[in-house]
Amino acid sequence: MVNGIERPLDLLNQSKGKDVLIQLKGDKQFVGTLLAFDMHINVALDNAKEIESGEVKKNIGLTFLRGDTIIYISPASNK
Repeated sequence: MVNGIERPLDLLNQSKGKDVLIQLKGDKQFVGTLLAFDMHINVALDNAKEIESGEVKKNIGLTFLRGDTIIYISPASNK
């Protein structure tokens, strides 16, 4: 067990209320505050931003991302 994580969804539970980076199919990336997720890894983000080449392309705000479009979810780096 590392950082209290025993199962994959433990990482998502620990990330609720924090910023996450989400990579989607089709080379789209989003950063936002993880509000909620379900067993299909559908996620709700607040303050979502579409990222392109490391720069904010578009501010989306509150959004829903469908789990079957997600390649990975990573806790955003603390700068």
